[in-house]
Amino acid sequence: MQHAVATLSGGNLVSLRWVSSETTDTTMPTEMMMTTDTPMVASTAVAETTGPNPISPEMKELQWGAGSFIVLFILMRLVLFPRLKKGMDARYAGIRSDHEDADAAKSGARADVVAYETALNDVRAQAATRIDAARQTLDTERQSQLAQVNSRIAARRAEADERASAVKAAGRGQISDAVAAIATRAGEIASGRTPDAAVVKQAVVSAMESAGAR
Repeated sequence: MQHAVATLSGGNLVSLRWVSSETTDTTMPTEMMMTTDTPMVASTAVAETTGPNPISPEMKELQWGAGSFIVLFILMRLVLFPRLKKGMDARYAGIRSDHEDADAAKSGARADVVAYETALNDVRAQAATRIDAARQTLDTERQSQLAQVNSRIAARRAEADERASAVKAAGRGQISDAVAAIATRAGEIASGRTPDAAVVKQAVVSAMESAGAR
């Protein structure tokens, strides 16, 4: 097997020679010598002229790669992906359940607030009704008591008026009798005879009534 050996200096190709693996001759033909002024045209220092390409993969490697890929695909499709999907579904279900629980709790809280406000309004309405009823009862009792007091005052005033009227009547009778006696006596003195008592009393009563009317 022969190899091409290139000698480089400062990035330029200095010499190029062929080396055989069966001989140790390192001489190079004169026609292959190059000056230092010749630019480098290849960057490969040592290249094999024959043999397999190290970059090209072998069939076994392709088979092992394909088999590994198929096994990994089957493992992912039948084992890993279902587990992953199951975990994601469980997590999604948990999150959805948490959201539903939160919505239910929020709805329950709103219902409790509405019930509380309704109960509070009912209590306020009952309190207002009781207050109005108590106020009406107090007004009724006060009117009743005022009526009773007024009736008592009126009765006492009527009694007082009756008593005053009786006293006045008695006083008027006494006064009329006294005045009639005085008038009778004065008539006797003036005329020398006794006037009629009934006529004198009627005249005195008429005079007193006319004086009282004034």
